Amino acid sequence: MERFKVLDRNQQLLLPYDLREWIPEDDFVNFVIEAVESIDVSHFSYNRRGTGSAGYHPHTMLTLLIFCYANGVFSSRRIETASYRDIAVRYILCNSHPDHSTIAAFRKNNVEAISEAFLTVLELAKELKLLKVGTISVDGTKIKASAGKHRNVRYDRALELEVQLKIDIKELMDKAEQADSNESDHSKSLPEEIARREKLAEKITTAKKNIEVRNQKRFDKEKADYDAKIKEQESKEETPRGRKPKEPSAKVNPKLCDNLTDSNSRVMKHNKQSELIQGYNAQAAVDADGTMLVLGTYVTNECNDKEQLFAITSSVNERTGKVSTVLGDAGYGAKEQVKAVQEQGIDVLVSVHLGAFEEKRHYDFRPQKNSKKVKKNEKPWVTNMREQLIQPKNKEKYRLRQQTVEPVFGIIKQALGFRQFLTRGLENVNNEWNLVTTAYNFKRLFTLKMA
Repeated sequence: MERFKVLDRNQQLLLPYDLREWIPEDDFVNFVIEAVESIDVSHFSYNRRGTGSAGYHPHTMLTLLIFCYANGVFSSRRIETASYRDIAVRYILCNSHPDHSTIAAFRKNNVEAISEAFLTVLELAKELKLLKVGTISVDGTKIKASAGKHRNVRYDRALELEVQLKIDIKELMDKAEQADSNESDHSKSLPEEIARREKLAEKITTAKKNIEVRNQKRFDKEKADYDAKIKEQESKEETPRGRKPKEPSAKVNPKLCDNLTDSNSRVMKHNKQSELIQGYNAQAAVDADGTMLVLGTYVTNECNDKEQLFAITSSVNERTGKVSTVLGDAGYGAKEQVKAVQEQGIDVLVSVHLGAFEEKRHYDFRPQKNSKKVKKNEKPWVTNMREQLIQPKNKEKYRLRQQTVEPVFGIIKQALGFRQFLTRGLENVNNEWNLVTTAYNFKRLFTLKMA
């Protein structure tokens, strides 16, 4: 006869339970609690007057966010649900249940505390003799925004819609006046229709202004570059060769777009083979000396990494250590950016397509016309970078780039499951990316510590 253990869900506990017995001593949740406890409360934003109802302790809320993000739970509503279903989350909250609005408000208002947590885990890694900042790998990855591509409006279309909406609103206003005088039943729905169109007209006008501001910034930059080139040519005694630089136009490109949901996001793609997404370019500086900890982060809405080398290198805080070498792929190959980083006393090793496109393969699947060749008249800084990358010491160091920064993005996107921002606006997205990488660092350091 079969024998089964007696399990009765209606059986009440005979003695009060101890939450500590439900969590092993060496569990990840205990590591997060201890690390967050060391953060000074002054970094947090909370009700310091003590008026109103009692709130949750800042350490508890930050521990909750980091633990949930490290386990792939990002939405405030899902975190609220986890406070009922997840034993570790119940342990963090001592069996209490903050609502999703409280969690979302804490995440939004405690940017400084999250930044401090990011530095705290790195300082802890230094104390454990695991982190010694020297060589870093930098790269960017495209992450979807909380907005759709279909919400983009072109500049020429925005001008048309702006005129059309004014006409529609005027017609509806006239109908509303007639309906009021005739006491028609349609008078009840007309104010809603007018309000809906006025709201859309406001969004269209804002989008048009955003495009014009972006175009002005583009023109100012191109005009400054143009004036510098003309001045350089005029200073030379000999007659300049080649074509004269084309003067930039201040006219707005009618194809420029702005998103009505998140105006800071842009249409971009990972590479030539991937699809277009509405998203952001999330940057990360990763320790290339073995730990694979993220040392610096920020998010930009620029589609490529050409102008990001100095910014992402500067994002590494001095409290974690001094950077000696930066490793970057071909996307960071911009003369002014490389020069700016080198002036900080940092060595830069950036790919100039050395190897992959130039080395002849025995069985090459690529068409010969697509194989890139070394330019005969390439720029001096490119030639200098080639010579540096050929050196055996630098060649071996550069190999660390792909095996350090690429896996970090893979873990964040695949293991943690973070593939789309939940917040909108460049500032909010930067804060969210900082929280994601902080959670990754906590999990990574715990793994290194337990190894």
